[in-house]
Amino acid sequence: MEVIEGTMKELKSRSVIPYFVENRKKALEKLCELIPSGARVMTGSSTTLEQIGFVGLLKSGKHSWNNLKDEMLSEKDANKQAELRKQSVLSEYFIGSVHALTESGETLTASASGSQLPSYVYTSNNVIWVVGAQKIVPDLLEAIKRIKEYVFPLEDKRMKDLGSAGSVIGWMLYFGQKILPNRKINLILINEALGF
Repeated sequence: MEVIEGTMKELKSRSVIPYFVENRKKALEKLCELIPSGARVMTGSSTTLEQIGFVGLLKSGKHSWNNLKDEMLSEKDANKQAELRKQSVLSEYFIGSVHALTESGETLTASASGSQLPSYVYTSNNVIWVVGAQKIVPDLLEAIKRIKEYVFPLEDKRMKDLGSAGSVIGWMLYFGQKILPNRKINLILINEALGF
């Protein structure tokens, strides 16, 4: 618990608002509480969001948000879908996860396409990360090692199981500075091993 408390303190020093919850059920409750009714919501690909039930909730339509991913994926015209994909990075709320979190409050995210990175860095005014506590590592070197040796093989297998050629680490994003003004980044830390 000492590591979690220290990491949360460091996140605050980097203008990230941390919440600690005991399990996936509480994580879903906190996430839903943080998103106001009517918000335009976009999600990145995230096993953690699937495991807490958020992806299923979005797909069910039993919520009060505007699900941009559903709108984008239901568009059959390839050009219109591409335009919706570009516009999705401007979503009011972008929900996702990170692949490693250092004890000093730095986050690392690896991505094959880089699609969630604009929202994480700049374009969405509200970003919410949902993160299993097992992703906390001592430092940046261990964070990179975690991604290369643990996260990537699991994601590569997941993509191949879906019929894809596999995955790549096309982009990696490191947050080590203060967040830009007028943006709010929340991080829900779950005392449960979730996600890759």
